[in-house]
Amino acid sequence: MSKRIFIDTNIMLDFLGERKPFYDPIAKIATLAEKEKLTMIVSPTSFATVNYFLAKFENPKVAREKLRKFKIISKKCSLDEHTIEKGLNSSIKDFEDALQYFSATESECEIIITRNGKDFKKSLLPVMTADEFLKSLNIK
Repeated sequence: MSKRIFIDTNIMLDFLGERKPFYDPIAKIATLAEKEKLTMIVSPTSFATVNYFLAKFENPKVAREKLRKFKIISKKCSLDEHTIEKGLNSSIKDFEDALQYFSATESECEIIITRNGKDFKKSLLPVMTADEFLKSLNIK
């Protein structure tokens, strides 16, 4: 079974928005997912957030098409009442981060990939940037 990694919203936005200098590492991770070497797990809320930001800076139809393609190479976690309840009762200050964290744990992810590690200080899962994750796999 391939490694299950949780992709935080900011990483998804880096990839689909092709934001430099963050794009290349997540593009490599996406390629690994496409080749089924690992499984990228994403929260449904990330799709809404990323669409909002992409559509502000490019054609909304192009943004939707990018999301459609990303949907194919990623798995979506469920975001149900149980996850929301955990987020609401969590000591994690930012509610969206709490939802991301509990989505990752309930989806049996092994790692959280984010650029905002400080948002996951209390994580029981390893938290890495895309670069750090690639280095852990010995991929440059």
